[in-house]
Amino acid sequence: MARRQINLKVLDDGTKTFEVRHRWEDRPVAPPPDGVPTEYLAFRQQRRGAPGAHGRPEWLKARVPDGEVYRDIKETMRGLNLHTVCEEARCPNIGECWNNRTATFMILGNVCTRSCGFCAVLTGKPTELDLDEPHRVADAARQMGLEHAVITSVNRDELADGGASIFAGTIRAIRAEVPGCAVEVLTPDFKGDRDAIKTVIDARPDTFNHNIETVPRLYPAVRPQAKYRRSLEVLRYAKELNPDGLTKSGFMVGLGEVEEELHQTMRDLREHEVDILTIGQYLRPSENHLPMSRYYTPKEFAELKKYGLALGFKHVESGPLVRSSYHAHEQTSDARRSAAGIAGV
Repeated sequence: MARRQINLKVLDDGTKTFEVRHRWEDRPVAPPPDGVPTEYLAFRQQRRGAPGAHGRPEWLKARVPDGEVYRDIKETMRGLNLHTVCEEARCPNIGECWNNRTATFMILGNVCTRSCGFCAVLTGKPTELDLDEPHRVADAARQMGLEHAVITSVNRDELADGGASIFAGTIRAIRAEVPGCAVEVLTPDFKGDRDAIKTVIDARPDTFNHNIETVPRLYPAVRPQAKYRRSLEVLRYAKELNPDGLTKSGFMVGLGEVEEELHQTMRDLREHEVDILTIGQYLRPSENHLPMSRYYTPKEFAELKKYGLALGFKHVESGPLVRSSYHAHEQTSDARRSAAGIAGV
């Protein structure tokens, strides 16, 4: 059994919980297909401004979040006691997105029942289930004047439906409060529970997103409580339930994968009828998280995008700072135009 580090955590509201963090060294994975062991960067080498050849490259430098709109949105979120994945996952695009009045709401609390090796969100025992949260999210969307709302969550494996009913309630509340606002969801795998997936799809989100995150070989370290094939089936079933809706997934690079594995993962996603693909650089949140193998160059991201479009994805967002919700509104619009073009041929 993997060694674990357990720390007491006090949340913003004073509630006490605990964080569980598994040591990445205790999550062995098979070597790459060529059999050559992967070399990883030391944490100090991947920090911004670090000296030496492995310091963070220029193309990965994001602007420090600031600005009047940024502060307004932060105040709105805190005033309504809401969480955003932008903050919890330390997204590098938070300043750009918030100043454009787009944000990703994180429902079902900010404590996750899983311990994914890459994720900065707190892992431990959840302390809340807020049934009024959908209405507060809708209120925030109205105050912010959103045209495209993105809803995600932590994993809540202790709940019978994994939190699917709260997802559905949030979608419906936004529809009622902000008519015309597109709604995108980024969901957990719900342990493959088809009833839970149907609960979300029945609320008719415009885009259903579930991230594959990495290549299957790396799952024991990256997503130890998830299954690669199960995630693919979640995406397929969502499309089956709502053929007119968009499906979306994404993965990180820089975890030790090789090109042929990335290409196979992209082919798997297309075979499961995924419409939109996002690809971004993994950045290690702390020394307790999975190490990073290397930085991909903008040219390499461009090549992955080209390969994805050739496979038939309706939109591919590929770049060093790309995250699931980055340019989400533009992704959806482009995918819709692409689908319309194909239908008109």
